[in-house]
Amino acid sequence: MEIRYPLKAAYSQKIESLLNALSTDVNDGLSTVEASLRSKYFGLNIYKSQKRKSLWVMAFEQFNSPIVYLLLVAGFASLYFKNQAEAVAIFIVIVVNAMIGFFMELQARISMRALRDMDISFSRVIRGGKSCEIPSEQLTPGDLLLLEAGDVVSGDGRIVLINGLQVDESPLTGESFPVIKTIETLNDDGTAAAKNMVYKGTAVMNGNARVIITAIAEHTELGKISEMVGRSTSTQTPLDLKISKLTKKLIWITLVMTGIFAISGVIERKPWLQILETSIALAVAAFPEGLPIVATVALAYGMLLMARKNAIVKKLSSVETLGGVNVILTDKTGTLTENKIFVEVLSFPSQELDVSIKNGLLEFKKSGIEKSRENLLLLTRIGSLCNNVPLNVSDKDKKSFGDPIEVALLILADAAGYPVKNTTEEFKRIAEMPFSSETKLMCTLHKGIDGFLVSAKGSVESLLLKCKSMQSGNAIGDLNNDERRKILLNAERLSALGLRVLAFAYLSYTERPGDDYLHDLTYVGMVGFLDPPRTDIKDAISACHSAGIKIVMITGDHPMTALNIAKKVGITAADDNKVIAGSELPEIESLEEEWKERILSTSVFARTTPKQKLEIVDVYQKAGFIVAMTGDGVNDAPALKKADVGIAMGLRGTQVAKETASIVLKDDSFSSISQAVAQGREIFQNIQRFVIYLVSCNLSEIFIVTLLGFLADGAMLFPLQILFLNMVTDVFPALALGLGKGDTTVMQRPPRDPKLDIISNRNWLVILIYALIITGSVLLAIYLCKIYVTADVRVLNNVAFLTLAAAQLFHVFNMSSLHSGIAKNEVTRNRFVWLALLLCFLLIAVVYFFPKSRAALNLNLISHQAWLTVLIASILPILLVQLHKIVFKKRVVLGHFSKTDN
Repeated sequence: MEIRYPLKAAYSQKIESLLNALSTDVNDGLSTVEASLRSKYFGLNIYKSQKRKSLWVMAFEQFNSPIVYLLLVAGFASLYFKNQAEAVAIFIVIVVNAMIGFFMELQARISMRALRDMDISFSRVIRGGKSCEIPSEQLTPGDLLLLEAGDVVSGDGRIVLINGLQVDESPLTGESFPVIKTIETLNDDGTAAAKNMVYKGTAVMNGNARVIITAIAEHTELGKISEMVGRSTSTQTPLDLKISKLTKKLIWITLVMTGIFAISGVIERKPWLQILETSIALAVAAFPEGLPIVATVALAYGMLLMARKNAIVKKLSSVETLGGVNVILTDKTGTLTENKIFVEVLSFPSQELDVSIKNGLLEFKKSGIEKSRENLLLLTRIGSLCNNVPLNVSDKDKKSFGDPIEVALLILADAAGYPVKNTTEEFKRIAEMPFSSETKLMCTLHKGIDGFLVSAKGSVESLLLKCKSMQSGNAIGDLNNDERRKILLNAERLSALGLRVLAFAYLSYTERPGDDYLHDLTYVGMVGFLDPPRTDIKDAISACHSAGIKIVMITGDHPMTALNIAKKVGITAADDNKVIAGSELPEIESLEEEWKERILSTSVFARTTPKQKLEIVDVYQKAGFIVAMTGDGVNDAPALKKADVGIAMGLRGTQVAKETASIVLKDDSFSSISQAVAQGREIFQNIQRFVIYLVSCNLSEIFIVTLLGFLADGAMLFPLQILFLNMVTDVFPALALGLGKGDTTVMQRPPRDPKLDIISNRNWLVILIYALIITGSVLLAIYLCKIYVTADVRVLNNVAFLTLAAAQLFHVFNMSSLHSGIAKNEVTRNRFVWLALLLCFLLIAVVYFFPKSRAALNLNLISHQAWLTVLIASILPILLVQLHKIVFKKRVVLGHFSKTDN
């Protein structure tokens, strides 16, 4: 193969040189045989999506956790000491936990597959001098690609023939307005801005062209960004870090308590086997085996709730991580805005009007149209006639097959009461001067009932050069230099507000003019266009601000357009004009502290590149923020992967963005993000609640085993009894707490400090107090039983076991928040809590009344007096805690879920 590929800077090469380099022809393209050879040599034009994890890898990752490692050690130790029942129970916990995580991630993968567009795309090319349609994957370097309105570009290429070509490059650059293409050779740098090139994944909005394909697959701009996505590193989630840290603390607690007991056993000269077996029991008691399974189920439940709210979560830990987000970096086009162009301002010589279109009718925001009704009629007529949007397709298809500005002009005409259909039937087009980057104008000639009409639109500067007069109401006057200057200044002001401005003019003839009819026009007015904010976005952003979350816009659009939208949706204040353009940003390697502070204090970034988006995410993360990044374009993908939580749009988002993100919004609504954040915060609160419950219960077991070893050796709990408590009376109530609705005021408080652990220092104190109270109740039960019932160590053991089981079950009601009521709170309203308690008491009854299970747990039938002792002692902890909350509510120590806690 003699051609030079991949080509560098194709936009700066002359067309003749490019054709020679690719050994192709501008008229005939490649031959069929040559195209087939190149396709085999260069490979298919297939975007290499991110390598998907195999099911085996996904299953293995469920076991890659410090908690699981510790449980495995405990399980094998139990096997070594021939405690098979304990070992089997521990291994069941590990397997069930892994299965839940595996199947939830598998469900997310299936949901993502359902979102993927499975249609095979085709491209029209000229091969051997004949036009033919081929699958886009067979496109190869040197192919002559034919493009027209509605086509999606299937490879990067240099334009060689052009007719009014406009391309929507928002998926690649973030620019909301179509880019007007040219055929001229360029000398500037930066291929992403090359106006004589088209790029894979972009869409043709208007015009047609012939393009020589210069790059396919991974050599395209899209492919390069995909490669950048592959190099981006995923960040370990805050929840993973917090659970890992908690695990280490629990391991140290286990080692310390086990060491104390072992040393005391040696001092008391107990048998080595008894010391080892009891140490294992202590290790089992110290570590909450239910923690991983409860955390996984809580996250999975949150994942299902989010799916019902149109948010597909691809990784369990992202559910909680979203709740800890304190900054959201969001794209503008299509995320904050409708990604549809609408008329925002009508500027006539006699007045300027802010307008909107609601329910198909044109509304004026401040004053009426009385002074300029004739101008409005003429402007809408020009906009309808000087327009190439097909009228024989549906309104939905018009948005795909036409320049969005021209679509907006048709909508304006219909909304203003001048139907496009009537106008086009009255004035038949007989000639056209297509838009070009040189003239920056489009002009059409029409034949009407009374003569001929010239309609023109284009840039203000260019159109004014073709105008001789201007119309104000029903009067037509000269367009002098002062009026021209006034119009130009007004156009600059509207542009500074972030609007795209077009001017309109006309001229009437009684007889058909010659070919040169673009002169001596009458100026009518200007239109300012804007991609408007989504209707629900302002409330969603306000909710995020109330929750202490900073919203930052990062877009490839014009700085003033970005700032204008930011003010409209409430991202920035009306008097805040701070915006940073991508051209201003230094390389991240050379960022000084002053620049970092400036980045962190700015809410609007414009004209940014994919690399700069990635660097902005990095600056926020290094400053200690938990970052969520939203986006839909290919250009957003690297930052989506780098962020703590990447959120892609499911409807209009590119496949690259959806594969990269950890959460995909099925409805593309920013409001869904606000709801998902609230869900994430509730889930973290639930996780915190059940961790406190589990750890306090398990710590009480440590204290009881240790103290009974000194005080009543024969009454000490057996290892299988401890495991039963951990697996049954701990796990089910904790699981119920994890499925609760949580505090409804979570979005009225600032985000929790990401540096804080799941259990704060104050909560460790609360856990210690809870554990001591439960321990005291069990010791009290043994003491009362020994004095008033019997001193039989077997009965004392059973009383200790039953009291601890019941006390732990009743302890679930101590997990309510500080300011909730005693009888009515988030715990008592949680139906899962009542179901869990019913199940646990039934399991205890089954174990107690069936001889075989009773024998397995070393239980015996005890007297009514012993049961009364169990009941009194087990209720005592909840009575003491609730009484404490009532008496000392203003200075409550045990209110670990206050308004300031998250």
